[in-house]
Amino acid sequence: MKIFRSEPLHLYQHHDAHLGFFDRLLVKGEQERPGFNRRMFDEDFARLFNSMSRGSSNLFEIESNDDDLMQKLLGNVNTRYGSHTIDESIRGLVEEIAQSLIWCGSSYFFIHEDTEQEKIHLASFHSYGVLSLFGTLIQWVPKRRERHWDRDGEVFSREIRILDAAKVMRFDMPILIKRMLSAQNRTLTVLDKHQFGETNFHSQATHDTPNPTNHFDFSVWKDTQEHALYRATRRTGWNGRKYDSIKRSDFFDCHRLIRFRRNQLLLIDDILNQLSSELSRVGKSYKADFSVKISGTDELPNVAYLNELEVKLAREEVGINEILDYCYER
Repeated sequence: MKIFRSEPLHLYQHHDAHLGFFDRLLVKGEQERPGFNRRMFDEDFARLFNSMSRGSSNLFEIESNDDDLMQKLLGNVNTRYGSHTIDESIRGLVEEIAQSLIWCGSSYFFIHEDTEQEKIHLASFHSYGVLSLFGTLIQWVPKRRERHWDRDGEVFSREIRILDAAKVMRFDMPILIKRMLSAQNRTLTVLDKHQFGETNFHSQATHDTPNPTNHFDFSVWKDTQEHALYRATRRTGWNGRKYDSIKRSDFFDCHRLIRFRRNQLLLIDDILNQLSSELSRVGKSYKADFSVKISGTDELPNVAYLNELEVKLAREEVGINEILDYCYER
């Protein structure tokens, strides 16, 4: 095992056959794969910005006491979206952080300094194996393998990388949303486990009874699962991608949509607050009194207006189209 100061390892494939006891404790999350409903919810909830808002270049307002340093910190963000402008960089950061929070509960970025070009790059790295040990931030990397197209693959021994905490940005899921998702995911996990459980109730054909009568009511089974899904997702407002059910009213769907969009906006606001705090903290390494505040503009929907729409909907003072337009076009 190697112990050394280094930048974090961003991507790696661990060697499953050689995972030790402590390895399994720290990388166990990598072994877990969400089921059908859980995966759909994670994808939908992490889609924070609607397609209509992607064309806008004024989703965020930035206040800083050093615009040059702010541009330097956000001008070379390495996200999967290949962002270029500051507004696009922030949008990419928020979406990538949100996805990591929903899947893992935390998100990490590291500041890489290019001394030759005098640039700073922000790049995400996996949260598995990252922990604070006696006040020191480390990344536990189990034995891993690297494949190469032009030569044989390599196997590397276990590593403990000591990270520079001043260059690490950490983001955590808000407590209230974390508890809400935890409660929901417990039910979704059970539903996914028994998603095709009705196959166990098919009567088996025999030589004497090639077409057996089945008294099991599969419609009751389906209704029971659907009711359990809606009860589990009541607080998040997720509709389970069920858009054409004749059992739901437009009133029901609109209340759900408002609740779901509001939870997304609360997550966006919290991520922007954490991003402002983390950028201000790491920026102090370059300027002692550096500060930055990032907030959403009126181009984004806001929680207060969604609350107002919900009250109007209960009083039958607002049309369904207005709610759909506000939630889907912003």
